[in-house]
Amino acid sequence: MHLKLDKLYSAYKKGELGRGEFEGLVYSYLVQNQDKTCISHWKHDEYEDFISWFYTRLQTAIDSYVDTGSSFDAFLARYLLVSSKEYHVRTITNSVIEYSAWSARIPEMYAHEEPPVYFNKEPNNEMTRLLIDRSGRKSPRRVLALILKCYYYVSDDFAEKIAPMIGMSSGELTAKLNMVREIRQKKDDKIFQMKERIYRQFYRCIVYEKRLLLTKENTAAYEKLKRRSEKAKQRLDKMREQKAKIRTEATNREIAGVIGVSKGCVDASLCRLKTKWEKMAQKAILN
Repeated sequence: MHLKLDKLYSAYKKGELGRGEFEGLVYSYLVQNQDKTCISHWKHDEYEDFISWFYTRLQTAIDSYVDTGSSFDAFLARYLLVSSKEYHVRTITNSVIEYSAWSARIPEMYAHEEPPVYFNKEPNNEMTRLLIDRSGRKSPRRVLALILKCYYYVSDDFAEKIAPMIGMSSGELTAKLNMVREIRQKKDDKIFQMKERIYRQFYRCIVYEKRLLLTKENTAAYEKLKRRSEKAKQRLDKMREQKAKIRTEATNREIAGVIGVSKGCVDASLCRLKTKWEKMAQKAILN
């Protein structure tokens, strides 16, 4: 840089310039003289953004300077170079994170999962056949038990549509579903929190992957990022395994308490429904 900075610093030390005025003059000099700095090769717009970011550090740079034979001009040039590298790393990191957030899609996430299909979205003949028992009579309690079993995936809209088929008003069915949800609240909160952690870990993984693509191979920084990326993926796999072990369906005992029957009755009802559903599915395949 130019010797003008040394003159400005000398005037500041003599008290000829106030602290604020001195900082302003140094900042103006840096803005107007990119060609005299160590980062003259940067695009001008990028350089202006950097100088704006650097201004908050200028005070620290001035306080850090100690005259031990090196001029203020040389000290500031070195400080500017180190700061430019940090700014460049931060800019790349922010760009990677933004890219990852916009490019990732929920269906492609490791944490994404499709709810199990118990019925089609619209009640149809399959539901009617499930309601009929061996004697030909309707047995809505069986289907009610199944609905409460898979409460986690039952929307209010679906409950409203299916309620008349099992001889209940939508309000009654919704009330029973809410009873199950209240009983399962703590476990549902645990599932939600686990999903949130998995989502964050997933984004962490793709950020590492993107940063690896932008880092030169066979360098210390690359190897460090690679190790972090591998550990992050291993952690993600473990988190997915843990989540898979968490039950999202209500227990038969909980269902029995809501309906007002014995647990054995719920066990038998769901067992019969499962058997009947498998037979219906087998016939559909054969046809």
